[in-house]
Parts: sequence; C-alpha cells; structure tokens
Amino acid sequence: MSVVSGVAKRIMPLFDRVLIQRAAAETKTKGGLLIPEKAQTKGLEAVVVAVGPGARAESGASIPMSVDVGDKVLLPEYGGSKIEMEGEEFQMFRETDIVAKLS
Repeated sequence: MSVVSGVAKRIMPLFDRVLIQRAAAETKTKGGLLIPEKAQTKGLEAVVVAVGPGARAESGASIPMSVDVGDKVLLPEYGGSKIEMEGEEFQMFRETDIVAKLS
C-alpha cells in the first residue's frame, strides 16, 4: 500500500477527476480451478486512490465529490485514462463515469 499512498501524494486529480486502482483479476474459480490468462476478465471493481476537489457550477461554487479515498467503486467496462507509475497501473475517471459506490 506504500506505493499507492506515494502515488496518491504525487498525483492530485483536478476538478471532478478520480484516480482509481482496479482490483486484481480472479485467477481461481470458487471450486479451485485455475483460470487461464486469456479467459480472465478485467475486474470492474476498484479502489479510489485520490479525488479532485469537485466540479464547478456555473455560479463558480464547488460541487462536492460523492466518493472519497478508500471507497470501493464499480466501473464501466471501457473508459478512463491509463496511468503507470512505479510499476503500478492506475486509471483516471470522471466522477460521472463511475457506475456505483460499493458498500
């Protein structure tokens, strides 16, 4: 987690952007069978690493973010901007692109 916290301190998203790290793909089934790499799907769940201050309304007021650092979220299958830092892969999404917040 030290790599993630180091990256979170170095990258500060602007406006309504959210920096996330996707959960690792499942390599085994519930029954214990190994899943080949080609058959593994990329996980749609992720953890929020850093958030921006929020979008701006037309009046200039800041609209607060609905996600915080450490929240688990559900992402769309495609989208986001890929960022690689210190051997870790992260993605940048707009807050409106995030499908759901998981509890």
